[in-house]
Amino acid sequence: MDLSADYVTTLLPGLLRGLRETLLIFSMTLLLSLPLGLPVALGSISRFWPVRLLCRIYVWLFRGTPLMLQLFFFYYGLGILANSYDMPFLRLNRFSAVILTFALNYAAYFAEIYRAGIQSIDRGQYEAAKTLGFSRTRTMFRIIIPQTIRRIIPPVSNETITLVKDTALANVIAVPELLKVAKDASNRDTNPSAYLLAAGVYLIITFVLTVVYQRLEKRFSRHEQEAV
Repeated sequence: MDLSADYVTTLLPGLLRGLRETLLIFSMTLLLSLPLGLPVALGSISRFWPVRLLCRIYVWLFRGTPLMLQLFFFYYGLGILANSYDMPFLRLNRFSAVILTFALNYAAYFAEIYRAGIQSIDRGQYEAAKTLGFSRTRTMFRIIIPQTIRRIIPPVSNETITLVKDTALANVIAVPELLKVAKDASNRDTNPSAYLLAAGVYLIITFVLTVVYQRLEKRFSRHEQEAV
């Protein structure tokens, strides 16, 4: 173990590049999966049974299979199909495969969180909105979803923190994120110090996210108490 200033200085450029990839995967996954989860959640409770069935199958598939297996499918599996059937549009580069896989996977988890939050709202809210002449769509977006947001912050924060750690799975298809850089440095120098530094970075990111979500919870809880 070598944590001397000179050795850490030699590791920093590579670790910073890996951190940039990690943060890019993290931010793009959230940017895509958080909004995608909402129509899937609404579809899974839709009165139109084909839409409901399709959304529930989607959630079942992505929550029921390992994220690593999904990565292999979208990168290697689609690549094999592209070569076998002359469909080059199916071939994804490593980074695109990671973003697509992570976005679809986390959208399924967020969809279930949204669905549970929506269904936790008292049915009397719907009846009251109907009495006031609100359409079903207006009721959902003006009354139900704003209340749901307050309730889903804790489970969303848990999934977000899990996502930070799951970004490390991108190294299985050789995406140069933080863990991949640390592993390469450790193998090259036969020194595990890079792993220790990478662990420290993950801990800092999760600590910051924990603080942010705790403040959001307090803020929304205060507003809810004032509304009551």
